[in-house]
Amino acid sequence: MSGTSVLFDAPGPKAKRNSRIASVLSLIVILAGLAWIIITLAAPRESGGITLPGMFDSTRWSIFLDTQLWGSIGRGIVATLQAAAVAAVGAIALGVLLSLMRSSSIAWLRIPTGWLIEFLRGMPVLLMMLFILLVASTGAFWAVVIALVLYNGTLIGEALRAGLVALPRGQREAALSIGMREFQSKMLVEFPQAFRQMLPIIVAQLVVLLKDTSLGYIVGYNEIIRNNMNNLGSFYGNRYIFSLFLVTLAIYLALNLTLSWFARWLSRRTASGGTRGRGDKTAIDPTQTILELSARNADRIAANKGLGQYDATAGGFYGGEGAGGADR
Repeated sequence: MSGTSVLFDAPGPKAKRNSRIASVLSLIVILAGLAWIIITLAAPRESGGITLPGMFDSTRWSIFLDTQLWGSIGRGIVATLQAAAVAAVGAIALGVLLSLMRSSSIAWLRIPTGWLIEFLRGMPVLLMMLFILLVASTGAFWAVVIALVLYNGTLIGEALRAGLVALPRGQREAALSIGMREFQSKMLVEFPQAFRQMLPIIVAQLVVLLKDTSLGYIVGYNEIIRNNMNNLGSFYGNRYIFSLFLVTLAIYLALNLTLSWFARWLSRRTASGGTRGRGDKTAIDPTQTILELSARNADRIAANKGLGQYDATAGGFYGGEGAGGADR
């Protein structure tokens, strides 16, 4: 029974053979498609009666020997990262605020927040940028940043709210039992755990935020795509558009794959409650922490009333006048 799966039947020899054949055929089709694309791009082409070299010809890449070109590309990268960094900080702050308001027990605060979140989630990011630029006249940079903050902040807020809902009810009940108020319980006990659990999802959303900075092209922000494809393409000529496109693609892949790798590392790092270090295999148990806080609070009460010390395991006091629970 342990060697078989209850979800599906194990494939037999014929199914394994068909799977291998399908995998080989798929690989051949993919390689053939890549070869066709490379051959097509490398072939010379006619344009206006002039024969132009292929896309991989060395004359199409000569501009990258110019140091001023790389300086301009660097300024585009800095502009993209600057907008993404400011928007990421704002989105996380807005997400924390919206998650607390959306999970509030006060109806007049919770219901309007839900309406606002649904409105912002349903509006396209580009439309937000255009609205902010045309109505508020903030300039291209702040139009990009504010729109990214509003849209991604709502998604991060919903992720944090889901983390709060997913926590066991015993966390709040234990915090309330030691004298915490509901807001204190949410901020000191529940929210840190929810934030840690949702941190990989938040980082993954920040990857989306970084890619959405490319929408700044439409509102005139000089991010990577506008800088490389529009400004540099117009300056050097259409002959180098494909070369600039490949360089821009490589830059975006490097940035996004780095953040994606960080998200996967963070997911493993925070799995099962996380660890303090590579050599420390002991996971933090929030329930045990609550019990320890409860025991300390009970010890203080017992010391004031002469009841003795509190035994969390036995659920009572011992060693004092009028002690009960474990002594009984």
